[in-house]
Amino acid sequence: MGIREFYSGVSPSTIALPTATPPTPQSHFTLVDYGVCVLLLVLSLAIGLFYARRGRSQNTVRHFLLANRSMGSLPVALSLLATFQSAVAVLGVPGEIYRSGTEYWFLGCSYFLGLLVSAHIFLPIFYRLNISSAYEYLELRFTKVVRLCGTLTFIFQMVIYMGVVLYAPALALNAVTGFDLWGSVLALGIVCTVYTSLGGLKAVIWTDVFQTVVMFLGQLAVVIVGATKVGGLGRVWDVASQHGRISGIDLNPDPFVRHTFWTLAVGGIFMMLSLYGVNQAQVQRYLSSRTEKAAILSCYAVFPCQQVVLCIGCLIGLIMFVYYLDHPLAPEQAQVSSDQMVLYFVMDILGEIPGLPGLFVACLFSGSLSTISSAFNSLATVTIEDLIRPHFPEISEKRATLISKVLAVIYGLICLGMAYLSSLMGPVLQAAISIFGMVGGPLLGLFCLGFFFPCANSTGAVVGLLVGLIMAFWIGIGSMLSSMTSRIVLPLPNGTGFPSYRNATVTTVTTLMPSPVSKPTGLQRFYNLSYLWYSAHSSTTVIVVGLLVSFLTGGTRDQPPDPRTIYPVLPRLFALLPVSCRNHLPCQGYSQDLSCKTDKIPKKMSNGMMTGCGEEEVVAVPEQGHIQGDHGHAFILHETSL
Repeated sequence: MGIREFYSGVSPSTIALPTATPPTPQSHFTLVDYGVCVLLLVLSLAIGLFYARRGRSQNTVRHFLLANRSMGSLPVALSLLATFQSAVAVLGVPGEIYRSGTEYWFLGCSYFLGLLVSAHIFLPIFYRLNISSAYEYLELRFTKVVRLCGTLTFIFQMVIYMGVVLYAPALALNAVTGFDLWGSVLALGIVCTVYTSLGGLKAVIWTDVFQTVVMFLGQLAVVIVGATKVGGLGRVWDVASQHGRISGIDLNPDPFVRHTFWTLAVGGIFMMLSLYGVNQAQVQRYLSSRTEKAAILSCYAVFPCQQVVLCIGCLIGLIMFVYYLDHPLAPEQAQVSSDQMVLYFVMDILGEIPGLPGLFVACLFSGSLSTISSAFNSLATVTIEDLIRPHFPEISEKRATLISKVLAVIYGLICLGMAYLSSLMGPVLQAAISIFGMVGGPLLGLFCLGFFFPCANSTGAVVGLLVGLIMAFWIGIGSMLSSMTSRIVLPLPNGTGFPSYRNATVTTVTTLMPSPVSKPTGLQRFYNLSYLWYSAHSSTTVIVVGLLVSFLTGGTRDQPPDPRTIYPVLPRLFALLPVSCRNHLPCQGYSQDLSCKTDKIPKKMSNGMMTGCGEEEVVAVPEQGHIQGDHGHAFILHETSL
């Protein structure tokens, strides 16, 4: 189905919560619960103000955007986790398990390889180049035009995404408490904008740490209380197994099947790379680490944390399934989507314990705050570093820092506007993932083209990126139109079906999960590509088109790339080919530039960092923001390292 879950295919005014009397759980949200939510916002704001005051003596762009490269591996790891472990996932994962079973858990198989590649291929090159923006790499590898294209694509991606994650918890709070939807949107947006614009990246990272703990406690409370009420985790597993909610390994290789082992474990790798490999929000955290080793350790530490969070989300979904088998849903609750069902379930089981419903809503708020604060900070970074400083290189540090803070405020205001547009989207979980698949996939392909293919030139990079984006949106729009023609509604576990949405009176946008009525053919089948293959499809398109155009335009013979920007996978493979074949390669000029004298001895650079490839030396990295593309002395590689 893919993007058809992202675009519901039905007018937002026709699929929504009913206007019937609000469900009973609203009465359980007490002043104590409101107090917990307010306390979260106050403490998050206090952390930002603390680091704003503490950092007044270091009023530089490096301090504001990179925390002066002073962060340890643990806070960076928790911040990496929190950045995309948003309210989207807190709501979406249990809803997915409740609706379809545990097959989604196999997405965890993609985490390991995705993080391993990020830690040992992308991260070291970014860190050693001593840059602030990941898109500065694109200028060093290609040209300023490629850097600009990458930056604008990222801004488009993140502006849309942060609207989704701001809207999701506000929608949830409105559904269970009747609290004003846009009042909560404004509260979250304003608090996040203030502490991000005042405290910079260091404040964002430490608030992420605090908010990660809140998210964990909120979800853990649901698991403990919920399991107790349904008779324990053993019974949950037995009942879920009897009703087919414990999924086996589906080895069907069909990429048009929504969830299979290959779709989740392999397609998920590309999604992970687009998030943790080349996304500016994550790269910025790597670059804030004290050392390259600390950055790699933080990437490793994310893996077990992600597994724990994924397992907790799956447990909540299974407990919810068993609970509603024992306690059939009320008619007014039976009309909501699986995303909002999570909130009603939480209120059903925690409503009698003052403070715990508020803790879970605070968990949602934490997920939203951590993600949009990262978006604000990363967007301010790419704007100042990629769009402003290249045109105004004489700008002072003090003024650049001030502009960065103003940009964070501006993006906060834009986020509030995008939250409204997010209300027009489909299911919360797949909406967010589809955005990253549609836009993040081409960006991943652009970086892979630069990292792994030394024969790729700037013309190929730009054309490849444009074609990748066109293909991604073509499939997306096609899926949206296709989904308008056929939709069915899955019955709830207690046998109660959803009422016809055509007859529903609505107040708040939500979505029922669709399924195809009959097996599509032709273009209709192509539009049913699983949403988890979107990143793989679009990134591969960028690479194939980029290489083809580069080959037709002469490769990099005349302008060999800076070797610091290349991970030499292909040169090592090319070295296995006969010399007669290598002489016809369009990147042969690059291979010759990499060959060098064998009498060089590795030395420690002046900053104490050892870098190298094979047995030879990599020369010192220039200061941040002034990296030159001098290909003659940047790398010294041994011939055998190719």
